[in-house]
Amino acid sequence: MAEPLGIIAGGGPLPRRVADAARAAGRPVAVVVLEGHGDPGAWAGYPHVVLRFGLAARMLSWLKGQGVRQLVLSGSVTRPSFLSLRPDAESVRLAVRIGRRAFGGDDELLSTVLAVLREEGFEPIGAQEVLAGLLAPPGLLTRAAPDAEAMADIARGVRVVRALGAVDVGQGAVVQQGLVLAVEAIEGTDAMLARAAGLRREGPGGVFVKLVKPGQDRRVDLPTLGPPTVAGAAAAGLRGIAFEAEGCILAERDAMIAAADAAGLFLLGLTPRQIGEMA
Repeated sequence: MAEPLGIIAGGGPLPRRVADAARAAGRPVAVVVLEGHGDPGAWAGYPHVVLRFGLAARMLSWLKGQGVRQLVLSGSVTRPSFLSLRPDAESVRLAVRIGRRAFGGDDELLSTVLAVLREEGFEPIGAQEVLAGLLAPPGLLTRAAPDAEAMADIARGVRVVRALGAVDVGQGAVVQQGLVLAVEAIEGTDAMLARAAGLRREGPGGVFVKLVKPGQDRRVDLPTLGPPTVAGAAAAGLRGIAFEAEGCILAERDAMIAAADAAGLFLLGLTPRQIGEMA
């Protein structure tokens, strides 16, 4: 029998897609649904348990009991405050091993969490290792294409996002006519785009740039885009979205492209070489 795959599931459709792909490949799946983030109702038919962040030790114990070694962290999660965790005694011992990194940036925290998982006998893997075709391809995906002004805004956005990533803050920015309207921090992409809508200037619309942080571990927290991202960009009056090819996840690629074409937006996958030239 194939080795079980464990999934720690946040919100959105991606964790279920990963589970379905694993099952189709003949692997059993065991799921920890993060309380307040994932939807327990989406997991009918899969062995699963619903637990809050503060019960991390219980999560790992349950996964071990299911025979899990390989583990995927997938889905959207809002980082909780430390005081809201209310950990049990065993989870406190895990938290001590994470230490001060719990108060750092997301990448620093997640890198430490991955190290703890490995120490506990798990092998963290990326969702893209289970679900083929998940990562964004390079090049233009839509009928609309960026003009010279939009490309200049993309280059400006690349420099800003690379600077944000270097200090482990965010993965995205909105630029219009060379002006940085918004940068992504803890609020996430959707809230940032909504904020940018109120800061729009007259004239040609801006662009949204989304990149992987420099040095980021690509098994967790890869930038994820989908139809809601396109809807948010359109509502903000943007002309398009540029993202890191083979680094960003397009959660529902066909639906995202169709939505962008309907809205007249471009979707552009930037290669590492293009990003390096812009930076």
